[in-house]
Amino acid sequence: MHKILILLLLIFLVNINLFSQNSELDRHRFIDDVRFGGGINIGAGNNYSTFSISPSAIYDFSDKFSAGLSATYVYVKNKSTVSRTTNIYGGSVLALYKPIRNMQFSTEFEQLKINQNIAFLNDADLWQSALYIGAEYVTGNISMGLRYDVLFDKATNIIYSSALSPIFRVYF
Repeated sequence: MHKILILLLLIFLVNINLFSQNSELDRHRFIDDVRFGGGINIGAGNNYSTFSISPSAIYDFSDKFSAGLSATYVYVKNKSTVSRTTNIYGGSVLALYKPIRNMQFSTEFEQLKINQNIAFLNDADLWQSALYIGAEYVTGNISMGLRYDVLFDKATNIIYSSALSPIFRVYF
């Protein structure tokens, strides 16, 4: 009986020791692999002003692959010939692949709602989709490059004038 009690006590002490190695500080948390970033743009010209904000968050699945979500809001005021204001808002889903140290490839699906108020005319209210494929140079938290919209149609696209657009991303 005595040997059984000693054996149970030893098993209990080993379990306590093993359990104590698994502390809160040793656990990997989801938020540790999430990076936040985005961009802000303010522009002004003769009878023209614009403001945009694009916050985003990505999750690093590994050193090479990340994916995330982005939101976008753009306000444009144009008084050049006819006074008009445009509100653009929406979001996107993006994936980033970094095969080598300073090179990153990206793909992004963007869906934007365009609400345009034109003086003396009917308001325009429509959705616009884009599917981008891009290549970027990465240094630290910053990446710069070009992306191409494979869904671009010059006749129906009222936001962008070209399928090519620059990329400038900052994530912390």
